[in-house]
Amino acid sequence: MAEIICAGFGGQGVLVLGQVIAYAGMLEGKSVSWLPSYGPEQRGGTCNCSVVVTEGAVGSPLVNRPSIALIMNGPSFDRFEPTVRPGGLLLYNSSLVRRKPTRDDLKAISVPANEVADELGNVRVANMVMLGALIQATGLVQTSSIEQALKAVISERHHGLIPLNMQALERGRAYQ
Repeated sequence: MAEIICAGFGGQGVLVLGQVIAYAGMLEGKSVSWLPSYGPEQRGGTCNCSVVVTEGAVGSPLVNRPSIALIMNGPSFDRFEPTVRPGGLLLYNSSLVRRKPTRDDLKAISVPANEVADELGNVRVANMVMLGALIQATGLVQTSSIEQALKAVISERHHGLIPLNMQALERGRAYQ
């Protein structure tokens, strides 16, 4: 079972990231939940979501002690690093998180997601760079399921960006 927190600022695609993970898990016949949480600001405010992907039943959609945290910015890093279970996985966007993890009882993966996304020409795919690192580290869902999930989760007018998102996902796989 993976109990995941995805966190960052509004506008970083944090909620979409969680939706894609949950939808991909659902496509693979797993039990999933996705629970968003965000402040009053649409862009720039903090937001996060709880995602559960499991072979069994989902006990609760709320994740308080994640086994995995995908962190997109410094304030979210400060808030969620202490909550990750011992032995858990902390993936963080080193483009915006300026400090190293303080804990040695978890696996931490530093991903320069904004820089990689910038190299690809669109900083908005930093979330998919992070997702690529997650998939490489855990094998949680298949890449083909992610592509199908993107088609379902993002609006049809943005389907032209799916190849770029998949390219970002592949670039993210290099970080482990």
